[in-house]
Amino acid sequence: MTMRLGLGLPQFRQYTPGKDVAAVARAAEEIGYDSLWVFERLLVPTEPTQGLYGVPGLPWPDFYRGVAEPLMTLATAGAVTERVELGSSVLIASLHVPFQLAKQLATLDAATGGRVLAGFGTGWSHDEFAAASVAPFAERGRQLDELLDVLAAVWGPDPVSYQGTWSTVEPSVVGPKPARPIPVLLAGSSPKALARVARRADGWLPVGVPLDKLPAVWAGVREAAEGYGRDASALRISGRANVQITPQALPETGRQPYTGSREQIVADVVTSAEAGMHELLLDLQGSAAGAKELIDLAADFHAAARAAGA
Repeated sequence: MTMRLGLGLPQFRQYTPGKDVAAVARAAEEIGYDSLWVFERLLVPTEPTQGLYGVPGLPWPDFYRGVAEPLMTLATAGAVTERVELGSSVLIASLHVPFQLAKQLATLDAATGGRVLAGFGTGWSHDEFAAASVAPFAERGRQLDELLDVLAAVWGPDPVSYQGTWSTVEPSVVGPKPARPIPVLLAGSSPKALARVARRADGWLPVGVPLDKLPAVWAGVREAAEGYGRDASALRISGRANVQITPQALPETGRQPYTGSREQIVADVVTSAEAGMHELLLDLQGSAAGAKELIDLAADFHAAARAAGA
């Protein structure tokens, strides 16, 4: 089966949030991409309390400064497209009030004819949690579980009601409803995160899993899902390729996936398909100076990946 290809929408500060998002979204649909994706980066602290991804001493990259808000970006793309799915990889659960997020996603899905893919993670930045979280950092796993409960309630039949730790919904009529059940995708590769995927998600957004280890990890998730009485064949893997293009090929020893020459990156895309990914998001925005260059890169990589058999 041919692996689906997605494209990351332009959110970095070299792009204009409205005009460039619309142009790239239209072009991606015409090129043949199956989906468009956003990610969430709330802020970049001038004096971080921790390194990037929580790694001590690892600096935050400059391109994280001024990342456009993800849901507004998706709405812009949805308004100018008709076919592509609209996904988040990822929204940080604890940075959102669950009930309001459920309403936003339902409205976007209704407005776009059932094209939303709701991807969530627990986050890692203490600075972002200090600025905007609805739950303490230590409670982020429990808060994600509650968010999933609220989504199911709000998207389900009326009257909606829910009683949790952070959310209380008295019996109410809530609309609009999604055009169809919105697929929920969850990130993470820890044992707790993988167990949550098996128990509650429609798909997995793998994080930090080497491609050669992916089939075995995925087999474990599917087995666990079956243990919960779920149909494991309906689950999907949607990977993320944070592409970094170099002028020349890099030595294979120690090379990170999706980093290197065009040919090396295309080979990684093929490897992703062979490893069992159902979909791969190509985030090329960091390799382009503007929308036109991003569109050209998107067209080139789509054609190259398909020609290589991905």
